[in-house]
Amino acid sequence: MINEKPKKILILQKILRIAAVLVLKKYNPKIISITGSVGKTSTKEAVATVLASKFRVRRTEKNYNNEIGLPLTIIGASSGNHSLFGWLKVFLQWLWIMILPIEYPEILILEMGADRPGDIQYLTSFINSSVGVITDISYSHVEFFKNVEGVAKEKSILVKKLEERGLAVINVDNPYVAKLNQPADGQIKCKVVSFGFSQVADMRATDVSFSYVGSDACDLNGLSFKLNYKGTTIPMRLNNVLAKHQIYAVLAAVAVGDEFGINLVEAGAALENFSLPVGRMNLLCGIKNTHIIDDTYNSSPTSAGAALESLGEIKAKRKIAVLGDMLELGQEEELQHKAMGKKFAEIRGDIFFAVGDRMKKAGEELVKNNFPEKDIFYFENPNEAGRKLQEIMREGDLILVKGSQGMRMEKIVEEVVANPLETENILCRQTERWREIPFTKP
Repeated sequence: MINEKPKKILILQKILRIAAVLVLKKYNPKIISITGSVGKTSTKEAVATVLASKFRVRRTEKNYNNEIGLPLTIIGASSGNHSLFGWLKVFLQWLWIMILPIEYPEILILEMGADRPGDIQYLTSFINSSVGVITDISYSHVEFFKNVEGVAKEKSILVKKLEERGLAVINVDNPYVAKLNQPADGQIKCKVVSFGFSQVADMRATDVSFSYVGSDACDLNGLSFKLNYKGTTIPMRLNNVLAKHQIYAVLAAVAVGDEFGINLVEAGAALENFSLPVGRMNLLCGIKNTHIIDDTYNSSPTSAGAALESLGEIKAKRKIAVLGDMLELGQEEELQHKAMGKKFAEIRGDIFFAVGDRMKKAGEELVKNNFPEKDIFYFENPNEAGRKLQEIMREGDLILVKGSQGMRMEKIVEEVVANPLETENILCRQTERWREIPFTKP
């Protein structure tokens, strides 16, 4: 994996690794590392929300979850991109914190990506974590792995390399992650705290319900549930969260907080108004008195299925799903796109938009399930889909928009959001650089 990179990148990677190691040696922060096929960023943000109530924390920003980005996070610098002057600034910033005593973060919260075999192995070779969190293992970024078992093998390295005094926080509802907690596996040396909705979870959520102040989606006021841990049960309220699968991030955050001396009540108070980053199941006001579930940051079979389940559970006069292609699925591509059609039929949605060649399989599957063909629309790009959506929307509609990053599904939300002047703050990929990049068929 590393040898495929250009020589300049390899040299830069080695320099940044050395720089990061020296910073960690000087300041010795506690490190919490998070990996998984989906849910990494949400979990990172939830963990940061809990720990920031008592500690100085720094978390991974942007997409700095790789061999270049993580050392930059440790240094506290932004990428120099293609500028020699930019990288000189990074070096000077590193020199500054190495020479002078600064108030360095007590805790680093690092998101670790794994697109190819060897990614987690490399990152953990110089980043020694106190806590490792695995959110999920599924059909996301599976293209460069033989199968999902290959993904599981790579991501599990994070918790298997933790020392005995460390903590592994794992999603026991995921079958691939749950295997790590079985005695037969025997490769995790440290304490394990599992989280999920199932009865075997140590940190468990039950009695989940939507909170409304009225009768439809525009009156949705988040989620409530009961948190159960070590014989204690407390009520939890999440005012800005509207998808049940996002509770996983909260459970992991509470487990990490407990390890650092933050009790359940304190963690619950910190998370009550926790908001997810843009493009991740955010409820926005749309034109014509409609509402949009903006989940356009990225997509995978797991997250798309969960988003459709949320669409099915929220009250609305009419439910529309606008789904773009899910990329990097390798041999699972056709099967997983068909599954989205089956799921939409199960939730009894009203109108289905398929954006991209791959998602056509979902539409075909809907037809097989006797879904009316007049309510299925196909589009080659997000621009066409946005214009058609604007045309057919009517008051009371609830619209889910989701797709892989390369499908640029945020362009659809731009077309139908109630206040387009706010897009810079409420939608993903709104920087000048991103907006200048036109959609190209992946």
